[in-house]
Amino acid sequence: MKKSITNKLFIKLSKILGYEIIDQNNFNSPTLQKELNEDLSIINEKSIVLPLGEVKITKKINSILIIFRTNTNIEIWDQNKKRIFEKPKIEYSLRALNSLIKSIIFSKTKYPDLIFKIIIVDDKSNTENLDKIKKIIEKNNLDISITSLNHDKYKDIIKQQKNDQTFSNLASLLQSFELAKELSEDLVFFIEDDYLHFEPMMEEMIASYERIASQVNKDIFMCPSDYPYLYMNNEKTNILIGNKRHWRTINQTLCTFLTTKPLLNKYWDNFYNTCLDRNDPFEKHLNEIYTKEHCISPLKSLSLHLTNINSSYGLSPFIDYKKLWDENG
Repeated sequence: MKKSITNKLFIKLSKILGYEIIDQNNFNSPTLQKELNEDLSIINEKSIVLPLGEVKITKKINSILIIFRTNTNIEIWDQNKKRIFEKPKIEYSLRALNSLIKSIIFSKTKYPDLIFKIIIVDDKSNTENLDKIKKIIEKNNLDISITSLNHDKYKDIIKQQKNDQTFSNLASLLQSFELAKELSEDLVFFIEDDYLHFEPMMEEMIASYERIASQVNKDIFMCPSDYPYLYMNNEKTNILIGNKRHWRTINQTLCTFLTTKPLLNKYWDNFYNTCLDRNDPFEKHLNEIYTKEHCISPLKSLSLHLTNINSSYGLSPFIDYKKLWDENG
């Protein structure tokens, strides 16, 4: 009886002092009232990963603005190759949006107080394709809006390009960056419409952002995809512990990445200059940022870039591509 009372008092005192108790004999945490194989972290408060212990969260998240760029007509921009599965582009856009929505809903069950807002920047989808997109939106109780790409706004800003596809891609990206600069308050996530996302993607991005940004004590960039090109050069990298997986530091991304409003403002010239002309590589000015700021990608991948099977910027290794494709049809 005395031992039981003492244990209860010790647990209560530990909670008051902000400490967590791990009972490895019973494989639980009396202070958290959870089994050790459960999620022990608390959003915006602490990140707990066994056996590394606790990280106090200083980089807290309140909202996420997601800007989803769609072009349902162009099979692969700037290429004549076909994508894996060789379907019409609208199929990739629909499955990408569907997987994103599923990931957000999964995340909201874990983090119900976070605010999610999705803006779809659409580039000249025909009525039939837009109706298909709207049907997916209507099935879900999420804050999702569609805005059309304003080509005329950027004709005197973006340099003349060899073809309309390149101009449209640059204009779409610039409009997305401008919307983020105007409307984002916290995290902003730029996503292209040829990525399939695993259901835990959004949860892992959020929780790992909080943990790693708090550890390094600064805002960071995150890419959800583990690209094959990352393994084609003998480059050094640092491995970090996220929420439920490892992450690696990288110095290049494509145009699907997550960052923060302060970093968007700090490097606005880089974001803006990315869209003024077709650079080589396309993301040249974005990559310049990663020489000064932390950018990380997951091991293994949280999202799959659905390009040609031979593309070094495409399919992540060790993924069941067909299964993920079928799950989001």
